[in-house]
Amino acid sequence: MRRTRPVPPRPVLLAALAVTTAGSLLLTPHTATADRKPVTREGAGANGGRPADARAATIPAGAAARALTAPVDGLTGTGRGYPREQVLSPDPVNPADKSIKLGLIPYHGIAPKLNDLQKLGDRVSVEVAGRSAGGHRLYLVTVTAPESAAQARAQERMRRLIENAPAVAAKSQAIKRSYKAPVFFNNNIHGNEWEGTDASLKLVERLATATDARTRDLLAHSRIYFNITANPDGRIAGTRANANGFDLNRDFVTSSQPEGRAMRQIEIDKQPTVMLDLHGYVNGTLIEPTTPPHGENYEYDLFLKNTYANALGMEAAVNGLGYTAQRDGVEPAQIPFRDQKEGWDDWPPVFTPQYAAFQGTVAAHTVEIPMTVNNSAYDTLPVAELRRRSAINVAVAGAAIKATLNYVQDHRTSLVADQIEVFRRGAAGAAQVPVSAATVPGVPGIGPEDVYTTTFPRAYVIPAGASAQRSAPAAARLVDHLLANDVKVTRAGHAFRLGGRTYAKGSYVVDMRQPKRGLANVLLADGRDISAKVSVMYDISGWSLGRLWGATVQPVGRGSLLGLPLRKVTAATRAGYVAPYGRLRLRLRLDDPREIAALNSLLRDGVSVRRAADGSAIVPASARPKAVAAARAYGVAFDATKATGTASLRRTRVAAAVTPGELFALREMNFEVTPVSTAVLNAGFDWAGADVLFVSQDLSYEGLKPAARTALDAFLHSRGLVGRGAAGAALNSAAGMLAVKAVEGNGDANGVVRVMNSGRSPVTAGAPDHGFVYAPVWFTDLGPGVRVDQSYGAGRLLVAGHWRSLGDGSGGPAAAAGKASVVSGPHAVLFGTEPLFRDHPKGEFAQVARALLSAPTASAGRSRG
Repeated sequence: MRRTRPVPPRPVLLAALAVTTAGSLLLTPHTATADRKPVTREGAGANGGRPADARAATIPAGAAARALTAPVDGLTGTGRGYPREQVLSPDPVNPADKSIKLGLIPYHGIAPKLNDLQKLGDRVSVEVAGRSAGGHRLYLVTVTAPESAAQARAQERMRRLIENAPAVAAKSQAIKRSYKAPVFFNNNIHGNEWEGTDASLKLVERLATATDARTRDLLAHSRIYFNITANPDGRIAGTRANANGFDLNRDFVTSSQPEGRAMRQIEIDKQPTVMLDLHGYVNGTLIEPTTPPHGENYEYDLFLKNTYANALGMEAAVNGLGYTAQRDGVEPAQIPFRDQKEGWDDWPPVFTPQYAAFQGTVAAHTVEIPMTVNNSAYDTLPVAELRRRSAINVAVAGAAIKATLNYVQDHRTSLVADQIEVFRRGAAGAAQVPVSAATVPGVPGIGPEDVYTTTFPRAYVIPAGASAQRSAPAAARLVDHLLANDVKVTRAGHAFRLGGRTYAKGSYVVDMRQPKRGLANVLLADGRDISAKVSVMYDISGWSLGRLWGATVQPVGRGSLLGLPLRKVTAATRAGYVAPYGRLRLRLRLDDPREIAALNSLLRDGVSVRRAADGSAIVPASARPKAVAAARAYGVAFDATKATGTASLRRTRVAAAVTPGELFALREMNFEVTPVSTAVLNAGFDWAGADVLFVSQDLSYEGLKPAARTALDAFLHSRGLVGRGAAGAALNSAAGMLAVKAVEGNGDANGVVRVMNSGRSPVTAGAPDHGFVYAPVWFTDLGPGVRVDQSYGAGRLLVAGHWRSLGDGSGGPAAAAGKASVVSGPHAVLFGTEPLFRDHPKGEFAQVARALLSAPTASAGRSRG
């Protein structure tokens, strides 16, 4: 599930629903209801009720390594027909699989089940779409009428025509007559929301064997794809998150996890017209479309038209199962667009259905099945009751899937036509169509609060040349990310002028007249401050890669691209470079996570590196071969320099009480990290193996035993602390480190903010002038010896996101403007921003890395222990 809090209903809420719900609550006060615990913050509610300080401390480094190195490939079978059968090897039986208690299929039972389903006829195919962070196979099942290789190739040609030549596709009689509408069911993306998997397997079996005319017609005119379990790590462990502690339904902006990349590739390769993402648990069953604010970058008129109509069909099917609140504890289904005012929005592209809309899906839904069986319910309810609830959930999920297939079958032609229209508008640079009663007939209750559109620029330019050299690794990363999302990018063969500016040879251009312009814009645009639009947001409200990834991205409002020296690229030009051979030392900037990773690899290999006055790293000429290898591996540049550097840089060993996303980012930058927590320290932690402590959660000074507290005090005052947010500031205060007062802003506030960096700070000198916040903190009452490394911008602080003052007027952006956001002293650095959030704001990573690297030098000369 993804609800944060109950919200008031829209005035149009059906009276009968209100009466039924109220009556059922009076009659059955202990019925299963939605889990109301907030889940917007990373890690919150993600571990099935485990203690907070057990989260990141149990995440293995191997999971991060697998996530960072997993290939991003399309599915096998290009040019092959259907079925595409294979015999899957079995997984070891795991009696601890959390599915078993619920009477559901354990992960080790899925491969044998799929083998059996393939034997039922010629309609079922199984492919491995990738592997999870924990190393488990991700199964994509296709159900369709058999196709020869030639027929499959014809389907693929039509799919490509729909995307790449939509104006032609709109006139194609072959597409109208014979294109199979793709539909996608995504299951179990939250590992402890199990039942979509079981409902899908039941339906696959029925479709494999049914002989009625309607089923034969469905399979002749559609391909039905099932991602059987998107999160096998969590399914086995009974956790919301995968083996890296990531909520996969928050990862679609960055696709940092292999499961997210697999889902992304399914969307690109299969191009579904309709999709469901099956979740739990909200009672009654919640079926999107959503409340405002609506994503401003997709063609919402087409999306709302189909998503609302399909929601009505699912609602009827779910309610038609006959479950009641009085007898079964099951409330009637609800549709947020119709039944709620706000709080369940589709603004960010981090959720599976919202991301799907940018890949051409014109009806996409989160479906929250009703009966809670996870978290505390899993541990406290009798097995019989859990299995009763799970059986209801399987039936509800099955009803939603079947209703969706009915909608696809009855509206195949119009669904395909609407997908073509999405791509046609993008390619033509056509204006969006605002939703209204006239443009989306049949959808009641559309008001001005539902109208969100944007103005697309003519293009985006990611500049090259001497002025952009500093951000070259970031530019390469951004271009590769755009390409991985199927956004078309070109590169200039020589200098050119566009929009009144001259750009150097090698600059990248994203032409916004392309089929997936909405996705390009949602990733590259600044975004919008929507604080005045709604009182509460479901999840992050600002995420601009153009501002937060460290690359320079310049929108061009108007101008012609005709005649410009642009060529389509399939990968970014590698930024790796080492100055020509000579006796001069080499300089490596430390502005980008790839540069930090390269530095840490050199330090791990025993290279003697020193810090320069500007914060960069000085590598001796004798280490040139290792610098060449690092430049090739990480795509970074080593320039020649005469500088000798000052303090030596050491291989920094980090003890970290942090979120899973922060832990992942540290490992991505090749830091040697040991996760810790209150419990770990109380058990007796050997501080000789650490150089610095990084704290953002899960470490309570008051919760430490006397011996653990004494050991921590000794470590902090001889070595160093890097703290982030309220938890880091609290530990700083309790341990008597920096003399500052930490002020907490609105805990729901998040987004992209302007910042001002100190040019003399070893932490933030040269850092981007934008940062990311979630539950922002700022620092006042600075004592002697406290340095301000960064401040929140004055004036209009929030660029994109949602940040309101609290009810008493405090905690808002006006209170934070101009205040210190990063402060430091001899043994501590405190961040009020969130520079490693969900492995996302890549351009901010180096600030944390520099703080960590600075800490060991604060006590130079000490023994490594």
